Amino acid sequence: MRRIDHPGPAAADRHAAVPGAAVPLRFVLTPGLTIDEAVAAGMREAGCIGGFVEFRGGRCEPFRYVMPAASSDPRYVAWYSDTFEPAGPVDVTRACAIVGVRDGKTFLHCHGIWNTAEGQRMGHMLAPFSTVAEPIVVTGIGFRDATFEAMPDPETNFTLFEPVRHARAGSPEAGVRVLLAKVRPNQDISLAIEDICFRQGIARANIYGIGSLNGVRFVDGTRVDSYATEVLIHAGHYDNENRQGRARLTLDVVDMDGVISSGEIVRGDNPVCVTFELVIETVER
Repeated sequence: MRRIDHPGPAAADRHAAVPGAAVPLRFVLTPGLTIDEAVAAGMREAGCIGGFVEFRGGRCEPFRYVMPAASSDPRYVAWYSDTFEPAGPVDVTRACAIVGVRDGKTFLHCHGIWNTAEGQRMGHMLAPFSTVAEPIVVTGIGFRDATFEAMPDPETNFTLFEPVRHARAGSPEAGVRVLLAKVRPNQDISLAIEDICFRQGIARANIYGIGSLNGVRFVDGTRVDSYATEVLIHAGHYDNENRQGRARLTLDVVDMDGVISSGEIVRGDNPVCVTFELVIETVER
């Protein structure tokens, strides 16, 4: 499997997961607010400090985003492109955001696909610089006692989300079968999910999240060779039927040239590039 060498020391634990008290989310983003402001307001109203939200449709203007790119700085193995600033309104086809905290404020890590005047594009939404142009309904899973917190990561030199639990009076005991998780570089994303679910005793789950992969191999034989990509899970499931846990992931991917690819990925041949953040939701049989 492909490997990418980051400049810092590799952490011993290659993935992390914490349980959280899950709350179904559904709220409307208010026009005139930036995406991060509007999501923060919805999270506060739901009493949540972190989680996952999904956009299916919605218009923004102005709208700003970046794509994966090579880094000219040896402190990083990859970086971001210059900021894209499409003219006119942008219609979001689908986007997913991990919601957490950075510098004491609500912060979004968001990947998605959108339609611009120049055509369909995909990348990393810059939520503080993108404004809601019309009411947008978002859904997701929120947490009142856990979140993703932005922390310096010595291995990659990035500031990255880490899942953390915040004890609160009345919170459920540890072992709640909804998890906030993070996978580190050079770990196959499917195998990592399987290991997390096995360790937590999860039999079936829906998998949500976003991240970056070092190239992508799809089950139909197509491939993305870019060593840095932006990825969102289009559909994700885990099942340990017959005690053989298997994760199946269908991803949307953009490479460093802006080419968008989609499909089910090969288990065991899709290593994380920088990070991959997940929400794992148990499904009862």
